[in-house]
Amino acid sequence: HDMFARVFGQSMWIIVGSLMAFLIAQLLDMVIFQAFKRRTGRLMLWLRATGSTVFSQLVDTFIVLFVGFRLPSILKVPGYELTWEKFVQVAVGNYSYKLVIAILITPIIYIVHGLIDRFLERERADRASTEPDTAR
Repeated sequence: HDMFARVFGQSMWIIVGSLMAFLIAQLLDMVIFQAFKRRTGRLMLWLRATGSTVFSQLVDTFIVLFVGFRLPSILKVPGYELTWEKFVQVAVGNYSYKLVIAILITPIIYIVHGLIDRFLERERADRASTEPDTAR
């Protein structure tokens, strides 16, 4: 019973932390992305995509780890012994991994964005060629 409670009790903390982190980080990502877009227009896609991710993943990483592991340790929940030092060490490692991935996928973002732009231009051209000419 104790082992069952320990395993499933821990997962509940992680689930709550993950849900909180997802909601907060996604909202932050959208706000930052839109702020960058207002300032740069169609330029600097890399800044919008990667810049917003840099901040939102930082928040996501720290919330998940804090709520899922550090908070139970602070509250003296049995089985949780995550020190601040270990928390920072794990958070920096996790965030570094996410940051590297965000940077590495930047070329993929440009490729997909280019394909979407080409498709939409083709669709717009097709629509213009099939619509009746109302200028006469």
